[in-house]
Amino acid sequence: MVTKEQVLEALRDVEDPEVHRSIVELDMVKRVEIRGDRVEVEVLLTVTGCPLRTTIERNVRERLLALEGVREVDVAIGTMTDEERAQFAAKLRGGREPQTLPPILKPDSGVTFLAIASGKGGVGKSTVTANLARALARAGLRVGLIDADIYGFSIPSIFGVPERKPTVINDLILPIEVSGVKLISMHFFVPENNPVVWRGPMLGKMLRNFFGEVHWGEIDVMLLDLPPGTGDIALDVHQLLPKSKELIVTTPQENAAEVAVRAGVMGLRTNHEIIGVVENLSYFACPCCNERSYLFGRGGGRRVAEALRTDLLAEIPVADLSDGRRAIFGDDTPQGAAYQALAERVIDRLGLRAATLSH
Repeated sequence: MVTKEQVLEALRDVEDPEVHRSIVELDMVKRVEIRGDRVEVEVLLTVTGCPLRTTIERNVRERLLALEGVREVDVAIGTMTDEERAQFAAKLRGGREPQTLPPILKPDSGVTFLAIASGKGGVGKSTVTANLARALARAGLRVGLIDADIYGFSIPSIFGVPERKPTVINDLILPIEVSGVKLISMHFFVPENNPVVWRGPMLGKMLRNFFGEVHWGEIDVMLLDLPPGTGDIALDVHQLLPKSKELIVTTPQENAAEVAVRAGVMGLRTNHEIIGVVENLSYFACPCCNERSYLFGRGGGRRVAEALRTDLLAEIPVADLSDGRRAIFGDDTPQGAAYQALAERVIDRLGLRAATLSH
């Protein structure tokens, strides 16, 4: 007859899909009863109506039915008490008090930070950030994305999850995961279409909460979609992350290039390394003859790269989104191919090649 120890050992392979930790390690397995070839287990979830309940229940059942001597499995799903939920949150924090330095910001965290900046709005910075994050995840990296554009947040809409809400457990926030990317945004915490009317100190506090009160788990690279320009949030990022790298986004137009240079200079003055420049909306390729039309001029990205003494890493073609598609591009599109090539160059610039092979 199977033993309780064998049951728990089998369930160590079952993870909570939101935090990617074993349900045994997180003390989510409340009860195990064995009656001959029948095993009954009770698993506690953090909240009632958890959307991942079915996934956890299926995985528990599959693991236990694979044990020799088990013919029948009964899985009961319960909900944690307030005390159990507090213990769960403490385990995720690793025993850390909320006020202490978050693990992700510690020098030995192993996380590489990459801020995506632009001089002005409307150049497609958030679209570049979202597609780069997805491409990095497809290349094998564990990717986090903070939508730090507090006033103009758009990352959830680009990823197609504007209606989803993060799970919150005793003030610990679990990021939304889409296409292998863990993301958090101010969008999730304000009523629909309501503007954010905060001053600089409040914005800085929210950014710190995104680092300290979000359970990121294991991350190789964290992307930050900065607001355009050189305002409070950009300054906070420079202070919080003195070793962050930066990627500058511009379009071919001369005025966009000029202000992009200013954003890059701010990064350099705060000792951030500019790893390169992305020129978005570079050209439109005719789908019939593939002839290129330079709708917004030429050369803006190269001029920015030269001024900042770095390289132009990508020229992203214009996409036809008139059919209502989201601006996340598949690998079979010219834009998707450009982002995949950009991801490879970013991985090299950040020295993350080994990380993609380690897990």
